[in-house]
Amino acid sequence: MLICTVRDCRRDLVRSGQSWKCSAGHTFDVARSGYVNLLQPQDRKSKNPGDTVEAVQGRRRLHDSGATQPLLAAIRDLLQPSTHDAILDAGCGEGFYLGSLGIPNSHGVDISIPAIDAAARRYPSVQWVVANADRMLPYRDSSFDVALSITARMNAGGFLRVLRPGGMLLVAIAAPDDLIELRGEGREDRLTRTQNDFSAFDFIKQHRVTCHAELDPATLQGLLHAIYRPLTAAPTAATRVTFSLDLLLYRRPL
Repeated sequence: MLICTVRDCRRDLVRSGQSWKCSAGHTFDVARSGYVNLLQPQDRKSKNPGDTVEAVQGRRRLHDSGATQPLLAAIRDLLQPSTHDAILDAGCGEGFYLGSLGIPNSHGVDISIPAIDAAARRYPSVQWVVANADRMLPYRDSSFDVALSITARMNAGGFLRVLRPGGMLLVAIAAPDDLIELRGEGREDRLTRTQNDFSAFDFIKQHRVTCHAELDPATLQGLLHAIYRPLTAAPTAATRVTFSLDLLLYRRPL
């Protein structure tokens, strides 16, 4: 279901050995860890876009600590994916949420090579792709039954195109009290803006999940590498951290 990302091409990609090729002759090699890099020069704003190695390691350490298990459980309970679904995670990072769902026909895309490489090494049964999902999701129209956007940039038009009619979309955004101990004040409430962005979808339900975790110094330091927004002056004084997501479930209209 992959399509070529070379400018104005968009022909189907076909796997041939350790490469993906389209009928126009564009070829993309499969990395040793199993992912394919479809990112084009015009689709990046820096030489190494997306999460850094330190950010990836920080998130991986956080997930491995068990702190985010309640968030994963809430996503699974709200979405209730079937093993027969084709599922896409756009902005998948190092793959924790998608890989942990255990759906056979799973596909993750992110702009960060370190993140996708880490995902491919831990979850080899998933198809992992490096691409700029904000600009174009590199998949055929109506390819997926389910799509995820978990604290990632959101391409509403892209989801509308690649989801099948009646397909489900789960959008997770950071709630106002997410990481409040590190930020010193609550986040902006993004619910209204997000609902406006996805007004072309049928809204089904909303659920807020909040949990707390005691983090050891190494895990906390790793988390700090993965945070993009401003922090308090002395964030390392915190050990008990709040994690909170607003989960929004949508359906693509028939």
